[in-house]
Amino acid sequence: MLEASVLLVFVAGLLFCLIAGLPILLAILFGYLVFFAYGLSRGKRASRLLAASLAGIRSVKNILITFMLIGMLTAVWRACGTIATIICASTRVMRPDLMVMICFWLCCLISFLTGTSFGSAATMGVICMSISNVMGIPPVYAGGAILSGTFFGDRCSPMSTSAQLICAITGTDIYRNIRRMLQTCVVPFLLTSGLYLVLGLLSGAREAPADVIGIFERNYHLGWIPLIPALITVLFFLLRLNVKVTMLTSILAGGAICLWAQGIAPPELFWICLRGFRAADPELAAFSNGGGVLSMLNVGAIVCISSTYSELFEETGLLNNTRALIGRLAARINPFGAVMVVSILASAICCNQSLSTVVVKQLCDHVIPDRYELALTLEDTVILLAALIPWSIAGSVPLAASGAPLSSIPLACYLYLLPLCSYLSYSCGKGWSASPDAPVRTEGS
Repeated sequence: MLEASVLLVFVAGLLFCLIAGLPILLAILFGYLVFFAYGLSRGKRASRLLAASLAGIRSVKNILITFMLIGMLTAVWRACGTIATIICASTRVMRPDLMVMICFWLCCLISFLTGTSFGSAATMGVICMSISNVMGIPPVYAGGAILSGTFFGDRCSPMSTSAQLICAITGTDIYRNIRRMLQTCVVPFLLTSGLYLVLGLLSGAREAPADVIGIFERNYHLGWIPLIPALITVLFFLLRLNVKVTMLTSILAGGAICLWAQGIAPPELFWICLRGFRAADPELAAFSNGGGVLSMLNVGAIVCISSTYSELFEETGLLNNTRALIGRLAARINPFGAVMVVSILASAICCNQSLSTVVVKQLCDHVIPDRYELALTLEDTVILLAALIPWSIAGSVPLAASGAPLSSIPLACYLYLLPLCSYLSYSCGKGWSASPDAPVRTEGS
């Protein structure tokens, strides 16, 4: 009874912050105090609970470093013209009847290169939404395609903070995870592309000029040189080099381009890395502002505090009864289905992707004991499903950043087609293998 009351207090705190418009970080901090107090009521010493908390934080120290590098990377790419060059090249193939599908593809590309749904929505999402509006495409169509595309890379990019988080909490290798994620995304990607093609053909889109290229040409020296940081990222990924080395090399290359090609002074480049890119041209600012180490502080604090939850839950046994219920649910349907149900409930309660991921892993790791299978299951469920909750920052922030309405969520087809395809594959006995090189599991094995 006490355990249920503690969880209800935590949920009440989350709902209060949501309704009052308070930062979700306050709700997560409140949850930590509630769970810490529960541990004290169970006779646990404060020193032991603090030690457990520190163990949780240490488990994600690498991802915190990655967050810092991602903030610098997204700022430098904005400043050196990498994103501008990609956008200018992309706009030349934007036919009106294909625009919805192209929105999805372009957001997939940018999100895979940058690994951030928020950053992708604030750059390519803004561009796609602006051009779609001029072409007369319904905002919900474009918004759904943008949201789907921004989470394509958020799930499977080596630069993704969510992919890094899952590697940290499951103890898995990111490149093995990505190889398997790319395998399971093929069918949902094709289905989603087909649906957006049909929507585009039915949208009544019309030809319309969009002076996007002119804005970038006035502010950057474009060409092939600004593409070097992106090419480094792709090449190093194919070579399976360390993600931090990949990002650091791309940052250095982008910084050099800022200094030599874009005429940015060294002190200004330092502040760009720290505070993010801030364009002097108001028109460019609407498309390109953002990034920087400081932009990652909030998500870093959320991950840092939420990482203590799993250790506190383990130390106090708070979720033991809930874990037993999930075990019975997994036996009734299947482990993937159980994780999917828990992911929806956790995302609705936690209101953000990072905390939901940590909670789902803590609740469900016993029904999928293999760490690589658990990592893939988390990527195929909670990472995507969190964005389908209207009041979760996972979906609401990218939509707001790109100027799309919340009503776009039902048309974010990729976010539910991938979990559905994975569930059907698992249920039909064609689920993934327990390790990347193990034979594929069949029903009854």
